[in-house]
Amino acid sequence: MLHQLTIAFIGAGMMGEAMIAGLLKEQLVPAEQIIATGPRAERRDALRTKYGIRVTDDNRQAAHDADVVVFALKPQTLPKVLPTLRGALQPQNLVISVIAGATIPTFRDTLSHAAIVRSMPNTPAQIAEGMTVWTATEAVTERQREMTATILGALGKEHYVADEKYLDMATALSGTGPAYCFLLLEALVDAGVHLGFPRRVAEDLVLQTMYGSVLFAQQSGLHLAELRNMVTSPGGTSAEALHALERGGLRTVMSDGVWAAYRRAQELGKK
Repeated sequence: MLHQLTIAFIGAGMMGEAMIAGLLKEQLVPAEQIIATGPRAERRDALRTKYGIRVTDDNRQAAHDADVVVFALKPQTLPKVLPTLRGALQPQNLVISVIAGATIPTFRDTLSHAAIVRSMPNTPAQIAEGMTVWTATEAVTERQREMTATILGALGKEHYVADEKYLDMATALSGTGPAYCFLLLEALVDAGVHLGFPRRVAEDLVLQTMYGSVLFAQQSGLHLAELRNMVTSPGGTSAEALHALERGGLRTVMSDGVWAAYRRAQELGKK
């Protein structure tokens, strides 16, 4: 589906590079049909050497030459770059954004372009195990939607939603989600060190426990509450630990954190 297309990445930082690596690893598009832009010559040279792709510092030319234009800039850079690309795209071009907080109207109105996809990937995309939520305008054709699913699928799993309002929610839940996971992992490792384990051993125990638990949850088909009950014997260690966590308000604190991220995503969109 993508073999005859040219894909331009306006900005090729962490997420842009992850997408490039995924597309090439899955052999979805030849390297010579990928263009990456960036202001720093050393970064462009590094991408060209590592992946064999085309690189340039000319955003307008890259957008003009491409069939699919992926915006992977930092959010604070977008207001400077986006207006310079007005009129550079062809009417049939597909625009895909992976920028947190950047709304569809921002792209549609600034670029004067109708076929827009807004997506929210997360950090595990760097190892093709990410979760990307996306939506599209009515101008995006069925074929372009299939192309989008294929491109974003190179990052891991992708999930389409019909309304843009879910993108801010996804930003707070799955986009920011790895930060919650890393914090929880760090806290568990620190608890293990407090018990007396060497940090290296504590990290090994915690990472494998979390990894195995996630795989078990995915494959079991059981409700998460059922899984929790399976390991919670009456009067046992799990019951005692969970009682302490609930008394400390773990669920409430977690919910407050996600809600704070959601409000911030909405603020970024307004800006």
